[in-house]
Amino acid sequence: MKCSYRLRIVKWKDEEAALRSIRTAVFIHEQHVPVHLEWDEFDAISMHILAQDFDEQSIGTVRLLPNGYVSRMAVLKEWRRKGIGTAMMQKLLQQAENLGVQQIKLNAQVSAIQFYERFGFQVFGKEFMDAGILHIKMELRLNVKL
Repeated sequence: MKCSYRLRIVKWKDEEAALRSIRTAVFIHEQHVPVHLEWDEFDAISMHILAQDFDEQSIGTVRLLPNGYVSRMAVLKEWRRKGIGTAMMQKLLQQAENLGVQQIKLNAQVSAIQFYERFGFQVFGKEFMDAGILHIKMELRLNVKL
């Protein structure tokens, strides 16, 4: 099967418009996250993965903060269930290992728990509301060679 998209590691300052377009479509328009909660100071210092189709249309993104937190995983609706989220997470985890990150944490939307469990993430703590959406904390220890 031919791959219909590509993944790139990008910086916010280089691809802000593309990253914003995906997150605006998914979080602000589709999931009704308030605009003031979507944008923060962590974009500028995070590693971002950008998925694009071969027409260079931006279709997915996720970011890794310097402290090992994963956040803002988003794939445009029409591109879901095509393996893009899985590929982005695999690339992110590989990059985290290369950077020597020993533990990855994230706040998963409860509907995405099974997605993250496939990578070995484990639930901890109690469910909580964030931006009007039910979440739970998850973590994964990486096999980092010290």
